[in-house]
Amino acid sequence: MTGPSGDPSRTPSAGVSTLDALVARMALTIPAGWEFGLERMTRVLARLGDPHLRVPPVIHIAGTNGKGSVGAHLRAMLEASGRSVHAFTSPHLVRFNERIRVAGRLASDAMLVDAIERAEAANAGEPITFFELTTLAAFLLFTEHPADVTLLEVGLGGRLDATNVVRDRLVSVITSISIDHEKFLGDTLTKIAAEKAGIVERGRPVVSSPQVDEVAAVLERAAARAGVPLLLGGRDWTATLEDGRLVHRSERGLLDLPPSRLLGAHQVENAGTAIAALEASGLAVDAAAIERGLATVDWPARMQRLTSGALVDLVPGAEVWLDGGHNPGAGAVVAATLHDLDRRAPKPLHLVAGMLETKDPIGFFRPFAGLAAAVACVPVTGDHPGRPPPALAEAARGAGLAATVNTDVADALRVIAAGTGEPVRILICGSLHLAGEVLSKNGTLPS
Repeated sequence: MTGPSGDPSRTPSAGVSTLDALVARMALTIPAGWEFGLERMTRVLARLGDPHLRVPPVIHIAGTNGKGSVGAHLRAMLEASGRSVHAFTSPHLVRFNERIRVAGRLASDAMLVDAIERAEAANAGEPITFFELTTLAAFLLFTEHPADVTLLEVGLGGRLDATNVVRDRLVSVITSISIDHEKFLGDTLTKIAAEKAGIVERGRPVVSSPQVDEVAAVLERAAARAGVPLLLGGRDWTATLEDGRLVHRSERGLLDLPPSRLLGAHQVENAGTAIAALEASGLAVDAAAIERGLATVDWPARMQRLTSGALVDLVPGAEVWLDGGHNPGAGAVVAATLHDLDRRAPKPLHLVAGMLETKDPIGFFRPFAGLAAAVACVPVTGDHPGRPPPALAEAARGAGLAATVNTDVADALRVIAAGTGEPVRILICGSLHLAGEVLSKNGTLPS
């Protein structure tokens, strides 16, 4: 196939690889000795006619925690205003298609196969990564299908991320920054913040979620170099929950809004960041559209309540939540949300957790000490190496939690159901890869 598909519903022609087979092959493309850099992207993009320079106007989003939630709020608000929106996010939970949303709809298998194969052909067998091929496919599809706005989420870091080839952004958005991916981004907040700030573009507005002082200082310097002010949460704009209402204040004035559909105090901040980004972007989105967006926003595996399904049926009467947060910053905000739930409706809390080998389990678990009754540690399956459950249990105990080892999520849920005679609250957590496995086995597919 050499041309774009204008029909999202068409199926691949005979002889064309299926998407699953293609994605499996892509997973083998990380070059030996791989390092960050934009050289591979710029080389292939030039061969493809530089589609990244022709995508609809871009809102670029970087950060450690909250990127997806801010993007989800932005998409909901923009679509509520009548705009058509492309969106690029990662990772996917269940289906690769979740990464690329074309004009409001998940890209079809046929569209993705077509775009990826064209990117592979242009690459001509040279070293390239899975994420770079995915980003190239997104740029092709975003150029070839009309939309009003493109929401582009950074994969890792910012400065040398594959998405950082775009130009003339409407606004750069930087969400909450904390320690994560130290191997690639650095082992201090200032080093990590400097990498994230690499998406700041000269003369283009930049909006940030509230940050600790050392991170704010790095972002201030980046904005100054770009010749733009930094619109910093907590200083230039605020978002607070007051009497059950989300109140957003900025130099544009005050918005008195309903709370976000997404649960947790951190989602007040994420919604506020999205509103601040809209104000800075120059896009006219009125309060009524923002309200509709807050009421309809959806972002799977972020404090998602699972109310039915094959796994939920294993714990009758239990309240089951799913969150893919996997670093200390995420642990803190999720624990705060569960603490608030416990204050309003007390129930014993049990964690079911799996984590990748590269994450900080003690830092993630520590905020749950004194809140969770126990942690059931399970493996993370698939292509990404998970921390062995016995080692994860040892880390949980190091964070002050009782811990057990279970063969999988279903086994953990059965043990919890058998061991308690009262209604419990269960949080399945620690990994987006685990969250995707749970959604798949439960029969709850993102759409």
